[in-house]
Amino acid sequence: MSAGSASEARNRHDWRRSYALRLRVTDALVVVVAVFAAVVLRFGDTDTALPSELVSLGYPIIAAVIAVAWMTMLSVVATRDHKVIGEGSTEYKRVGTATFRTFGAFAIIAFAFKIPIARGYLLVALPLGLCLLLLGRWAWRSWLHRQRQQGAFVQRALLMGERTQLRHVAEQIHSVPSVGLRIVGAITESGTRTELVAGVPVIAGFTDAVARLDDVDADTVIFSGSDRISPQQMREIGWELESRGIDLIVAPALTDIAGPRIHARPVAGLPLIYVDFPTFEGGKFWTKRAADIVISGLGLLLLSPLFCFIALMVRRDGGPALFRQERVGLGGRTFAMLKFRTMVVDAEERLAGLLDRTDGNGVLFKMKNDPRVTPFGRWLRRYSIDELPQLLNVLRGEMSLVGPRPPLAAEVQRYEDHVRRRFLVKPGITGLWQVSGRSDLSWEDSVRLDLYYVENWSAAGDLMILWRTARAVLAPEGAY
Repeated sequence: MSAGSASEARNRHDWRRSYALRLRVTDALVVVVAVFAAVVLRFGDTDTALPSELVSLGYPIIAAVIAVAWMTMLSVVATRDHKVIGEGSTEYKRVGTATFRTFGAFAIIAFAFKIPIARGYLLVALPLGLCLLLLGRWAWRSWLHRQRQQGAFVQRALLMGERTQLRHVAEQIHSVPSVGLRIVGAITESGTRTELVAGVPVIAGFTDAVARLDDVDADTVIFSGSDRISPQQMREIGWELESRGIDLIVAPALTDIAGPRIHARPVAGLPLIYVDFPTFEGGKFWTKRAADIVISGLGLLLLSPLFCFIALMVRRDGGPALFRQERVGLGGRTFAMLKFRTMVVDAEERLAGLLDRTDGNGVLFKMKNDPRVTPFGRWLRRYSIDELPQLLNVLRGEMSLVGPRPPLAAEVQRYEDHVRRRFLVKPGITGLWQVSGRSDLSWEDSVRLDLYYVENWSAAGDLMILWRTARAVLAPEGAY
């Protein structure tokens, strides 16, 4: 590799190093604040020493040692690796892993050598530091996504593979600008100089792929696979990319399958990918049910004064406060879903005259300015407060806090067979498509997001959706 090409590769990756440096500085400030604040919060001052005749150390020294070990572990676990920065759950998991490893190691050392470190100190430093670290990473991630929306802090990617697969990859990448990949061109089997998709020109065929790499300022190649490229050719392309400092990403023909279901295993030099089947029973779903019971019960208790106020406001026009509607849930079974009434009493009778004015997405009926909605009901809908009585549905086991939205029976009659996989899990008060565009999404996107949730459910994913729900409610675009 020449000095010139090495220098160009370094320049292309400068944004990654600068961003990682910002994370490192923020992490250091957070860790120092956490370990020393824990001393003050636990003991009231910084002069406290260990009550031990064998080890004469003050807690400020212990705090400094923990801070150094913590920062080291954050590097060892690769929490600032460019492959995960800005990716959300993966980055957060690594931060959590580094934190628990650090404090777990100190707890073991303290026990093994009988060092009387106060448990109260560790119990303050760990959650305080972890929360601050995650908050800092979230703030930088939000900033990074805003920069990527403006075209900064992105990887310039060149697609390589068969045209049909590449078109799907390009469309998926374009649909999520925050992923930080800007597609600058494509290399296909024929090399016909046409656009793969809008704005993505085909620059070469497989035979002259290596020769054309210098014509495109790309720092990443995304390979989707092709029978026309032999293993030997793929190795040679990989070596050529390595010499130019260009990353290679392989995009297998697997769609809407999350990381926890994918396991890589090298066999005889082949990077085989194992894909687990989705599971819809067992321990993790009992855990989900337990969380539903606890959170919905607490929610109903704490929100009861608000419920009383809303009920009085809704009943001013003489109708009932709650609206019961038959919906389809787990296994295709129907149940009565509860909502605060947001429409006039005779809303169902007026529906027939509005069916030709829908703003829905092909299956769902939606109107941005539905004349049947009352003024107070419009406010309830804007902030999704009308959905809160469904906490009772959750407590009764008919719904979950997170899941696909329960459809009407009339909508289910129009479902294609694959859409019915939504009924493999309980419907939810909120879900993935609600935090990804709400009523502004097309029917196809709504189904794709619901099925992605069904196939890839996880506790961490539920927490992320609940967090995004809170943000979506405060900035209620697409709610009507």
